[in-house]
Amino acid sequence: MKKLLWFLVGVAAGFVLAHFVNKDPRGREVLAEVDARIAEFTERIGDAYRLEDARLGGTDAAAAASGSTPAA
Repeated sequence: MKKLLWFLVGVAAGFVLAHFVNKDPRGREVLAEVDARIAEFTERIGDAYRLEDARLGGTDAAAAASGSTPAA
């Protein structure tokens, strides 16, 4: 129970810290850069997942990479 309490305190402290960092223009730039990197990472992971799914499923990999479904 004590570990859960410390976890919740840490999460709350993180939110408070992010709020204060976001008030500063330089901090806002840093948070925007971190957000952009996370978005790029998740996009790459999604693309890799779709390609692997297409490879294993036997569908057209190029269609999977573009996000469209192949014609039957």
